[in-house]
Amino acid sequence: MMKTIITSTGNELSSKFDVRFGRARYFCLFDEDTRETKFYKNKHLNAQSGVGSKVAEKMIELGVKKIISGDFGPNAKKLLNKFQIQMVVIQDNNTKVQDIIDSLNTE
Repeated sequence: MMKTIITSTGNELSSKFDVRFGRARYFCLFDEDTRETKFYKNKHLNAQSGVGSKVAEKMIELGVKKIISGDFGPNAKKLLNKFQIQMVVIQDNNTKVQDIIDSLNTE
């Protein structure tokens, strides 16, 4: 089962992709096997510090294998690497979550 997280500015497939990892508003969990999506609100959005690590821990808890975001901080990278979670960087903040899912369908 392949689970992918896409950072998002909103909780709909039409929402724009969020280039921030730790400070993304939402996370879209996409199951590549069942094609199902589920959105999670980022509970750590307004935390003072350690946001990247806290969000990375949530990703590990969700059992994801790939995260698509615009940037990963050093602490998040270290933790995600340790758990062998693939990090894919996209810099286009005009892309919609649905566009990214569509591109995953063609891989």
